[in-house]
Amino acid sequence: MMQQTYHPYHLVEPSPWPYIGACGAFFTTVGSVMYFHYSQSWVLILGLITILFTMVVWWRDVIRESTYQGHHTLIVKQGLKYGMILFILSEVCLFFSFFWAFFHSSLAPTIEIGAVWPPKGVDPLNPFSVPLLNTAVLLSSGATVTWAHHGIISGKRKEAIISLALTVVLGFIFTALQAMEYYEAPFTISDSVYGSTFFVTTGAHGGHVLIGSTFLLVCLYRLINHQFTRHHHFGFEAAAWYWHFVDVVWLFLFTFMYWWGS
Repeated sequence: MMQQTYHPYHLVEPSPWPYIGACGAFFTTVGSVMYFHYSQSWVLILGLITILFTMVVWWRDVIRESTYQGHHTLIVKQGLKYGMILFILSEVCLFFSFFWAFFHSSLAPTIEIGAVWPPKGVDPLNPFSVPLLNTAVLLSSGATVTWAHHGIISGKRKEAIISLALTVVLGFIFTALQAMEYYEAPFTISDSVYGSTFFVTTGAHGGHVLIGSTFLLVCLYRLINHQFTRHHHFGFEAAAWYWHFVDVVWLFLFTFMYWWGS
């Protein structure tokens, strides 16, 4: 006989996905080292496939628990909100450390880099070309994701789908433009501390844009399949919070690293 529960909390059943995802992350890390040093990519590919598989099946389980089994009660959603807020705060700390490294080197440039910033021999990117275009793209995506949120809470499903699809497209356009910028950049990650801080910070942000775009793409799939309602759409809200965080970080990146730092 099934045991009755008399509490609003969701006690998650044992799942293999955290273990399999951790194995995928391990294979990806080891595979990256093997690829960089020995040009062998099979372990890296195995790790990436494992991570992608884990993402799909884990998200499937969470969607099943929230949409079809009704486990995401009000108090569970409150806990998820706190968890997302704490996660975004941890991301703020991550980018704070990147900016700390940038300002530590740029405000007092050492003699090893010519006592100037940008360092001698480094030709920085023009902030008013691709970076400015990417700023417009990302700010536009922030407006469209807000439009999508308004459409969901107003019950305008078609409007929400169109605006969320626009947000996803703009996110991938940003990634494509940044990839082109990287390909044509006149310096590399090994060009002094300038190249290191630039590519680590902008690369981390680009990774967050890819994650956010995937997050929103899953939300678009759920929205099309009638899995969001006016009162049950925290998955989208979390994605929107994350996307606005990505927007704000980019404004700091553009202002300090692209414009002031050049």
